[in-house]
Amino acid sequence: MKRDLTGSVRSAENAHEASQTVRKTYQAKLKIPCAVLGIRTWESHVVGVDFLVPSEQILSPCDGFTREVCAQILNYIQDANFKLDMPLQLVGTCHQKKVWQALRAIPRGATRTYGDLARQIDSGPRAIGRACGDNPIPLFIPCHRVVAKNGTGGFMHHASGDPLTIKAWLLRHEGWLP
Repeated sequence: MKRDLTGSVRSAENAHEASQTVRKTYQAKLKIPCAVLGIRTWESHVVGVDFLVPSEQILSPCDGFTREVCAQILNYIQDANFKLDMPLQLVGTCHQKKVWQALRAIPRGATRTYGDLARQIDSGPRAIGRACGDNPIPLFIPCHRVVAKNGTGGFMHHASGDPLTIKAWLLRHEGWLP
């Protein structure tokens, strides 16, 4: 048995089954100012949020839980101080989960460098960057709050392009960038 970040106990088989099933489909596609979010849920847990192209067709939530996830995201979009608080189901290595837990502790409007987090959890900056890029549930696990020591750094395993535009929008929304 494994514990997710919310403390719920889930079997490794159920977690693997959930991740395989929901990778194939979204339970909602929600338009936000910088993208369309592809939202994946399993039972009563958020398992994935993907940034899709702005032209992606929206999809209404398929159930009550997913409707609540969308409502929370929209509340966050309206007010950066709104706390996203839904049960999460994460599948990842011990190191990734340690990084993702540290990301959740970064307050809105604040950032940490890859080096800061590496020192905090006794890791390396590149390993932190990889774990941030592998984050399956951005916004709920705010990897956009991790920056380079001399700039905004990468986002979603990209060093340029649309992902950095999304990261900049999120950092501006939370008041870190002007």
